Amino acid sequence: MKIDRRKFLELTLFLGFSKSFAFSKDKEKERVVLVRDSELFYKENKIAKDVLEKMLEKGICLLEGENEIEIALKKYFKKDEIIGIKSNEWGPLSTPKEVEDILLNFLLKIGVKEENIEIADRKVLKSKVFQNCTSLINVRPLRTHHWAGVGSLIKNYIMFVKKPWEYHSNFCSNLGSIWHFPKIKGKTKLNILIMFTPLFYGLGAHHFDEKYTWKYCGILFGKKPVPVDSVGLKILKEKRKKYFGKEIPFQPPPIHISIADKIYNLGTSNLNEIEIIKTNKMPDDFV
Repeated sequence: MKIDRRKFLELTLFLGFSKSFAFSKDKEKERVVLVRDSELFYKENKIAKDVLEKMLEKGICLLEGENEIEIALKKYFKKDEIIGIKSNEWGPLSTPKEVEDILLNFLLKIGVKEENIEIADRKVLKSKVFQNCTSLINVRPLRTHHWAGVGSLIKNYIMFVKKPWEYHSNFCSNLGSIWHFPKIKGKTKLNILIMFTPLFYGLGAHHFDEKYTWKYCGILFGKKPVPVDSVGLKILKEKRKKYFGKEIPFQPPPIHISIADKIYNLGTSNLNEIEIIKTNKMPDDFV
């Protein structure tokens, strides 16, 4: 379901001026795991792959409540599955190759055939694996974005449409609808938001300035995209406040996250309804 202009304006007013609904104590919170490690980078800002592997193992295990990565993964994936790892190629801040390699190896360890696994971003529509996949892993870095406010897990699926630019109107408010395409709906088992060096500020279509990044050395994990994006957005908001000394509104506002909750049912955007599990707590967790 796409949102027309009138419905968009009504929803914008609702999201902008209404208070959060009361949260039922009986409702189970949606889990998001935050894993951080100050030793992620070593000399020349290179990624310590052994540290990264432990971070990914810890996050996936905590998300599922298991102690061993293979046991946790087998709850998500069967060895006879066809699995697409939806990555992100945006040049200045792409999904690290080390993350892709480790996720691939995780799947191989539980018996998934290598020919049934593919890692792709802009070529997903040309990929036989993605067109026939039974499961998806969604993984990308968080950054500010010219059309959507932030480049988030929800937005990462825009490459599943033939004309992505058609989803740029109304601040990319209809991104959540992509998750209901028949070839995608219900297939995403893991959402992994990379927070190694998030981009917290920028203006313009292709903005990137390293001074607006920082070594957060973190990864966010969740089963649904909206709760993970909401926690990531909170971290960016607090970093902007700390850096600039005041709240700096996102331009444009990242309303696609709240809309993906209220309209497309992709998880809660209310932080009070999210169980955040943290490891290696640091002063700038911001959540």
